[in-house]
Amino acid sequence: MGKGEQARYWSYEQLPGVDLLRARYIGHTFPRHSHEGYVFGTITHGVEDVGLPGGTVHAGPGTVVMINPEVPHTARAGVPEGWEYATLYPSAQVVADIAAETTSLRGTPGFAETDVVDFQAARLLREVHRAAEEGNALAADSMLRIMVARLLRVHGQTLPSLAPSSAGARDAARARAVLQERMADPPSLEQLATSLSTSPFALLRAFKQQYGMPPHTWLTNERVRRARHLLDAGTTPAEAAAAVGFSDQPHLNRHFTRIVGVPPGAYRRDRARTYKTAGDSSS
Repeated sequence: MGKGEQARYWSYEQLPGVDLLRARYIGHTFPRHSHEGYVFGTITHGVEDVGLPGGTVHAGPGTVVMINPEVPHTARAGVPEGWEYATLYPSAQVVADIAAETTSLRGTPGFAETDVVDFQAARLLREVHRAAEEGNALAADSMLRIMVARLLRVHGQTLPSLAPSSAGARDAARARAVLQERMADPPSLEQLATSLSTSPFALLRAFKQQYGMPPHTWLTNERVRRARHLLDAGTTPAEAAAAVGFSDQPHLNRHFTRIVGVPPGAYRRDRARTYKTAGDSSS
């Protein structure tokens, strides 16, 4: 973490399927990456510049940023003093369950707008964090559901299907499957293209069009995702680095910190502390 920066990435046992991040960043830059679930964030001080496929969003206080699953994006400070924010990462299932109970949306729920000025939703999002930090399960769960239901009701829509239809999209999907299978020992772009009976540049174009990033960037993002799951299961950072194909622990540390926002050691400690505290309080 840079000077003046601080972050906590954790989970609250009474909010299953939801991760929480509260942070202040100044010089930190998130590279292009995506999430398996949704992102809901609100700025409390400063400005965050979020780079999305449709352009850059300048998010300030009172703004709620909403990012659908698997949408590639970047983030960096929009002003010299950086930004402070509270973010929630609910799984796709959590949002789908709330949508099914509170809206008429069918299919995969999502949002056409990425940033909205919604002071009520921003307040609710901060209240989820506060309640979770205080161990108030009833308030945290209630505020989360009210916030997501509000955003879906006011800004929600059904997302279009992303099933591959063109030959290029099918090649991209097959290439992704190969990279998932061979994460620790991936082929070169030429080897991958040859195995799919296409050319390197054709595959590069198709993959970026389908997933919003080139194969090597996607692979780094996927390795960090896999490392997170391993750390959650109790694996050490060094073991996780080797398992997902990073050359060593510093290699994992660098990419993990850039994408997740905290180093893997701090991520593991905070989540272990959360589980331990929850377990102690219930015994």
